[in-house]
Amino acid sequence: MADKNSPLVLGTQPIGKLLTHFSIPAIIAMTASSLYNMVDSIFIGHGVGPMAIAGLALTFPLMNLAAAFGSLVGVGASTLVSVKLGQKDYKGANDVLGNVLVLNIVMGILFSVVFLLFLDPVLYFFGASEQTLPYARDYMKVILYGNVVTHIYLGLNNVLRSSGFPKMAMYATLLSVVINCILNPVFIFSLGWGIKGSAWATVISQVISLAWLLYHFSKPTELLHFQRGIYRLHREMVKGILFIGLSPFLMNLCSCLIVLLINLGLKEHGGDVAIGAYGIVNRIAFLFVMIIMGFNQGMQPIAGYNYGARLFPRVLEVTKLTTYWAVGVATFGFLICHLAPGVVVKLFTTDEELVRVAVKGLHIVFLVFPIVGFQMVASNFFVSIGYSRQAIFLSLTRQLLFLIPSLIILPRFLGQLGVWISIPIADVIATIVSAILLVRQFRKFRA
Repeated sequence: MADKNSPLVLGTQPIGKLLTHFSIPAIIAMTASSLYNMVDSIFIGHGVGPMAIAGLALTFPLMNLAAAFGSLVGVGASTLVSVKLGQKDYKGANDVLGNVLVLNIVMGILFSVVFLLFLDPVLYFFGASEQTLPYARDYMKVILYGNVVTHIYLGLNNVLRSSGFPKMAMYATLLSVVINCILNPVFIFSLGWGIKGSAWATVISQVISLAWLLYHFSKPTELLHFQRGIYRLHREMVKGILFIGLSPFLMNLCSCLIVLLINLGLKEHGGDVAIGAYGIVNRIAFLFVMIIMGFNQGMQPIAGYNYGARLFPRVLEVTKLTTYWAVGVATFGFLICHLAPGVVVKLFTTDEELVRVAVKGLHIVFLVFPIVGFQMVASNFFVSIGYSRQAIFLSLTRQLLFLIPSLIILPRFLGQLGVWISIPIADVIATIVSAILLVRQFRKFRA
């Protein structure tokens, strides 16, 4: 009988039990990761001020861009490891581990160097003003110094989860969150480092968690571990990693462009306060999105392994169950943000004008939020089984084909309202398209 941590159980144990086993640690980790960002915002909002919140919001496009390159390697490698384990190709899975490490180091360093050289022009392009630029610059400089650490940490954590250690991946994230929560008030309030203190807390916490991951993969007793010969980049393997990871990469790339357009639209029609309000709304929405992503991460190794093993009914079953849970989470977020929006917003700031604008934005952004759960699972389904073209198409429909045109056109007629209302409009159309593609693929599997 396979050990409970063995990848082999992915093809034998009941789907509900597996999804619980893999999702709960991932959800805790993703929720913790979201709280990680919320803690930064809360301490910055109360310890530095409302303009610092706006400055932090201006860094979101650049953070999304960094996440795009991280997901390009991390998500692609995670899926490839799951499929290779399902095929019993253990040497190939170890080669993926080595290639992930090298790719993350190269991409992390290049990204940091390029954006440190052009940081001020980039932030002005993202909507910074003379008031908000110093905060955004101070925060992003420190984050970029530690960018390579972030890339390696996220990449290895993805591989760890897909190789049958979801709880350990969760503990690595929780460790980072706890350290960040401890260091944030110390650096901001006790040492008086301001917004820089929050950034340093983030980087240091990730360094400590990365050290733990490196220790795990250094043990020869593990099925996947660092060893000679796995660090040479294999052209076909790199292509496979990048091609599978292209969907989440494009999704994050589009997110960068979207946040840029939102910030520019809000700056034109509402000023720095509106940008700060979006920063708060974005953090709140991010919490529920990350919980759904936790379900998706739990689903990914199960769907990938069973697809690799040609067990199609199990692939369908895990997709349906993940969808039910994701829609439930999104519905809960909808209810919270419509029944008590003021309570939620005041966690971040007590500035009356900022609270007023953020509450209004929260109502609009969460207008059709329950369907977002389904749309996210549908896109993740195609990523999990390596169907990159469909996953890329779904990633682009919501953001590139629907949301970006709305953000360009609607504010011209509706002003600030046009910026906010573009988000639920894109969600509705993208969900319809996702449903059509998912039903078609389900029919093919059944046939």
